[in-house]
Amino acid sequence: MIRKVKPQIRVVGFDDGTFSFSSKLNRERTLLIGVIMKGSQEVVGVLSRWITVDGRDATDTIIDAVNSSRFKDLRVILLKGITYAGFNVVDVERLHGETGLPVVVVVRKKPDIAAMENALRNHFPDAEERIELLRRAPPLLELIPGKLYIQVVGVDEETAGEIVRVTTRTGLIPEPLRLAHMIASAVMTGESTRE
Repeated sequence: MIRKVKPQIRVVGFDDGTFSFSSKLNRERTLLIGVIMKGSQEVVGVLSRWITVDGRDATDTIIDAVNSSRFKDLRVILLKGITYAGFNVVDVERLHGETGLPVVVVVRKKPDIAAMENALRNHFPDAEERIELLRRAPPLLELIPGKLYIQVVGVDEETAGEIVRVTTRTGLIPEPLRLAHMIASAVMTGESTRE
């Protein structure tokens, strides 16, 4: 339980690397990076795992990365959306339940769930299971009107908003997510891409 969000709260933010369907090397897997920080100021560690493009292993992989890490003082998991490596959907309720940590999902653009469901139905034999995960996800809450949205499990909306503010240095995205994106992109393509 988080009573007060301290400036040095330990968080881990996960994002995946860029992948390309045209490259044989990057077609099947992409890198998932977790950056562990004290608030928005100090990086204290980095976690890395491979996940399957359009697979079903993102939830298990993040749970393993958190639970098997040497960083036992983590207070919050930050995710940049709930789909990684294409349509590898994270079960945020299970992630919260199996790590014991609150999960705050941060997104810049409001997702078009109907379009996502349509794409899933057109391309995946297990589309209904993936759609169920999308539908079970917590409701999208507007943190900054038209610019930033969050989904929250294990902590109240006000506390989640404070966590996002404390972990953001510049721009809108929390620093652990921004750095995870840059690291994963650089490893996958040779150069970091803008968040």
